[in-house]
Amino acid sequence: MAQPTVVLVHGAFADASSFAALIPELLADGIKVVAPAVPNRTLTGDAAYIASVVRSIDGPVLLVGHSYGGAVITVAGTEENVKGLVYLSGYALEEGESLGELQGRFPDSDLTSALVYTPFPDGTDVTVDVEKFPAIFAHDVDPGLAQVLAVSQRPLAGAAFAEAAPAAAWKTKPAWGVVSSSDHTINPDVERFGYQRAGVKAVEIDSSHLVMLSHPKETADVIREALQAVSA
Repeated sequence: MAQPTVVLVHGAFADASSFAALIPELLADGIKVVAPAVPNRTLTGDAAYIASVVRSIDGPVLLVGHSYGGAVITVAGTEENVKGLVYLSGYALEEGESLGELQGRFPDSDLTSALVYTPFPDGTDVTVDVEKFPAIFAHDVDPGLAQVLAVSQRPLAGAAFAEAAPAAAWKTKPAWGVVSSSDHTINPDVERFGYQRAGVKAVEIDSSHLVMLSHPKETADVIREALQAVSA
């Protein structure tokens, strides 16, 4: 089998530039990479969009999801040419489970008190308080970059938190993951629980939520391991 294309799926309050430090690591190895923009509107809609990206790729795919992107790949990963999943500080949802339900099993993270809700015509956008963003999301990222990320957030529609996952690709696809053990955005126990339940082969990195920016080499190593396994 040809080496899969790595499709990087960003999370809430972010865009594909959150993979800016990781992508060069992968490209240097000759790995094909696609980093699409996730609409961040609804879980099923976002998953359908990523699934359409996956179907447009000729050959096998390894889906990599960060944070909310983990929930997206859990659903989109059922596409036939997806050969494996990699979760980065992510949500590995069970079929029929929502983000809110999984998070509700555990104590709140620092993120909860920093969320900002802004109405729009069809619902409510959710972002993170700009002043609190660096400490909650990116305490080990260059402070200047953290400030840029704070003011350039891509909102998540509030409806996405309550929408149940219609499928769980980890039931039929092998999965790997990174727990960010110093995560202040998602309680690390949420990551650990979801990964253990899903049979994810996980490693722990002492990192903020943005593990792919603060620890790109270690993150790339997990993706390389997954690629090697699904290409065998």
